Amino acid sequence: MDYDGVSRRQALAGAAGVALGTIAGCLGDDDDGTVLDPPERWDQLQDMDTPRPIHGDELPETTVPAPLADRDVTTTEFVGDRHAMFTFIFTRCSMACPALTSNLVQAQATAAEHDATDEFAFLPVTFDPEYDTPAELEAYAGEQGVDRDAGNWWFLRPESQDRARDVVDDTFGVHYEYVPEEDREMENMAWSHANVIYLVNEDGIVERMYSGDPPSPATIATDVETLLDRW
Repeated sequence: MDYDGVSRRQALAGAAGVALGTIAGCLGDDDDGTVLDPPERWDQLQDMDTPRPIHGDELPETTVPAPLADRDVTTTEFVGDRHAMFTFIFTRCSMACPALTSNLVQAQATAAEHDATDEFAFLPVTFDPEYDTPAELEAYAGEQGVDRDAGNWWFLRPESQDRARDVVDDTFGVHYEYVPEEDREMENMAWSHANVIYLVNEDGIVERMYSGDPPSPATIATDVETLLDRW
């Protein structure tokens, strides 16, 4: 964003030169376009044939409707302008999905605390578009504490279940399966799914692919602050 014609990046450029000398040990390998250090078990991840983008990979490109914004959003449209976070949810979920969403809410708050609201985009994607109507997504945003007035949050809702499979499973490598009613441990748990959050830097390079248990709010805050300090 601009302040009297001077971007925040330019305003911090002088300080960044000094800061980089003191935090270089916390930064990733510039050769792969990352800022954060490689994640734990990085050597193992590199050797795995994972369908998901990982640290150092480019953000996949696809276009999905964002009904609460009344427009389509292309996942790469923020490259060169903002860092981004993605996760994959369904609003009926009462277990992992609120925690995944909460991590994005935490990051949104951290960005605001650093006067960097316009430097991040937050993009949760539903893989349950038949249930997750625009009205459901709006209600869910309120329940989860999303600051929609910040103008940096877009709920992405594929047009159909087939399209959701294309976006979530095929493009981002996040697997999910429908659970028949008779097999559900809880009535609202209509899907089993991998828990994944992507943190992507302004250059469109994946910094983190958090998977398994959702990361702690402290981890999210630290990683977001590191990106903001670097840029």
